[in-house]
Amino acid sequence: MAFKSGFLAIVGRPNAGKSTLVNKLVGQKVAIVSPKPQTTRNRIQGIVNRDDAQMVLIDTPGIHKPENVLSRMMMDELSRSLDGIDILSLIVDAAADFGAGDRFSLAWIKRFRGPVFLLLNKVDRVKKLLLLPLIDRYQREFEFAEIYPISALTGEGCFDLVNGWLGRLPEAPPPFPADQFTDQPERFLAAEIVREKAILATRDEVPHSIAVLVDTFDERKDLVHIRATIYVEREGQKGILIGKEGATAKKIGTQARKEIESILGAHVFLELTVRVQPNWRQNSHLVRQLDWHRQLEELGELQDVERT
Repeated sequence: MAFKSGFLAIVGRPNAGKSTLVNKLVGQKVAIVSPKPQTTRNRIQGIVNRDDAQMVLIDTPGIHKPENVLSRMMMDELSRSLDGIDILSLIVDAAADFGAGDRFSLAWIKRFRGPVFLLLNKVDRVKKLLLLPLIDRYQREFEFAEIYPISALTGEGCFDLVNGWLGRLPEAPPPFPADQFTDQPERFLAAEIVREKAILATRDEVPHSIAVLVDTFDERKDLVHIRATIYVEREGQKGILIGKEGATAKKIGTQARKEIESILGAHVFLELTVRVQPNWRQNSHLVRQLDWHRQLEELGELQDVERT
């Protein structure tokens, strides 16, 4: 049997289940997940390795209308995710009412010239009889190559989805080693895990105001020393993150450290600092630091200049 490989972008509205699906199919956590919308800020590649194929799944920020520097960067990341992909998959929340955000998503995917799949997610929460009218509604709006009802949480329908993708991928060698499951640098993954734990530990007014940057990532023989800064926009948010007598910050650090250790397979010393940076989402310099793709591009350009 010929080996197949390809790149597949998964797009959709915030909180539709993109990251949950990528993590489920990869079999390891490559993207953070929370009940809060717009958690994913960068495009993230998760790699599904099989004996007969390698599928590179691109998790993306939610489709939305940008309001600040950060959200414009997120939509730019989304547009970049279409470069060089073989299949685009629009994932929607089948349990939610069809609305303006869905129409905006349908208009956005029309820029892609290739097969587009529709993934009706969260079918474990929907009566089966309600799926047919929903499918009909989407088919009237766009000519999808294939449609799959799935549950990213339980895995229902995911086997058929993967086979559907495989049927449209080209015969090609794997672009990544068979033991690799993501393209993310370890320091970025560590920052994202800290951000996830901070989001889960705080109230509704804090999550979108949280940014995490790793200041140092020092790998030693039997220990990884990580210093990271959690940025928020107001003093009140800082107080919430720290908590009474530092209890919340300690909880965030402990949970993040344990998960980072499980991923790195090494002991981790994690040092966290909470800092107020007013209106950081409008700060292009700080926002640029959150995008590790651009950091690597800038580093590469700097090295090219140094060589010349």
